Amino acid sequence: MTHSPVGPASRPDRPRSPVLPTTPSRRMIEPLAHFLELQSASGIVLIVCTLVALALANSPWASAWDHFWHTEARISLGTWELQASLAHWVNDGLMTIFFFLVGLEIKRELAAGELRTPQKAALPIFAALGGMVVPAAIYLLREAGSEGSRGWGIPMATDIAFAVGVLALLGRRVPVGLKIFLLALAIADDIGAILIIALFYSGKISAIALGLAAFGIVCVQVLNRIGVRSVPVYVLVGIGVWLGMFHSGIHPTVAGVVLGLMTPVRPWIAGGALTEMLLDAVDRLDGKLDRPSHDHEHSRLVGTLTVAVRESASPLERLEAALHPWVAFVIMPIFALANAGVPLNPAAAGHSVAWSVAAGLVLGKPLGIVLFSWLAVQVGIARLPAGVHWLALLGAGCLGGIGFTMSLFIAGLALEGTLLDAAKIGTLTGSTVSAIAGLTLLITFLPRVAGPAEKSPPGGEHAV
Repeated sequence: MTHSPVGPASRPDRPRSPVLPTTPSRRMIEPLAHFLELQSASGIVLIVCTLVALALANSPWASAWDHFWHTEARISLGTWELQASLAHWVNDGLMTIFFFLVGLEIKRELAAGELRTPQKAALPIFAALGGMVVPAAIYLLREAGSEGSRGWGIPMATDIAFAVGVLALLGRRVPVGLKIFLLALAIADDIGAILIIALFYSGKISAIALGLAAFGIVCVQVLNRIGVRSVPVYVLVGIGVWLGMFHSGIHPTVAGVVLGLMTPVRPWIAGGALTEMLLDAVDRLDGKLDRPSHDHEHSRLVGTLTVAVRESASPLERLEAALHPWVAFVIMPIFALANAGVPLNPAAAGHSVAWSVAAGLVLGKPLGIVLFSWLAVQVGIARLPAGVHWLALLGAGCLGGIGFTMSLFIAGLALEGTLLDAAKIGTLTGSTVSAIAGLTLLITFLPRVAGPAEKSPPGGEHAV
């Protein structure tokens, strides 16, 4: 939003209040800690849902399980109708919310995170580029000219939730710089995956539908400019953008990313304006506690301050905080249930596509991440984070090979039938091996941090 922050003018004769002290470091560290905690927990939920889906897909109930996800569901309004299977509603509908959150995370990193300056962004961007180019090259070297060649984008993705979940197993021995690097790498990787989906895994373009989607995006920008802050209005326009994308030939999840990137990153009430409003409210109520009109004025001020407190956080912060639990613990688990259930038949497991995807994730990801990072450091445009050495970076590169969510998503766009089953098996196998390899390397090469009970007593190891 482009409006100036609102609030009472600062009064020089009033003592400064200690209310809500905030520093730049605190504003960055607290959301990061919450993000890591949330992603770690969601990784565990994803593992459970994946195992459930695999078990059901290879059980006596496999046919019923598959039939359930292929059940048709429709939305109709008069003569207009939109019909798709439950699996498609998950992949094209619910996952749009997931991609909207990805757009919010990208916007946050570009505005105030590790991607906000060229110096900070250089290492994770180069690492992400290598982590996309090398796996795709390995896949194409094996599959060029075959019917599975269209799946080259499958091993290029990194799953943030799983990668952070594995990293969390190591606790305090993981340097903060390595955590931030892996998160920034995964977000830069998401940008690449989104571009690949939009450019290479979309259908025939309908200019009319794309024009309607573009008109909706312009409407969102206009609403931002004039200061409209009603969430239902944006939801309604966002649905219109999604429908335009859905019928345009561009995958509808791209609409989520675009809308996420358009979300304002600045609060409506900025800086110390909220503190001034709180102090002003105290002044206005001072001495009025015994008046009959007090209750009415008190209620009115409470309502005003409630809105002010809400608006002191940016729309991006509020939406990210509201959506993260739903995406992490509802949408992504449902996606895993709908997509990870693959029959483990020999034909699919032994198919070259399965081996190509696994090779891209297990070998291509760490090789590309470390090689391109080394080149960036050697050229002098980037440097390793504090406390991070090359062997630790190799371990993080292996964790980057945990593709899962995005890899399964791209596989569903690129392939079908036995090829799709093979790609899913390759994704699950490659992600598992990458997680084990990354965890093993980090346990081996990161120094162990002593807990409180293990520290030597004052005066030395032999002190009594």
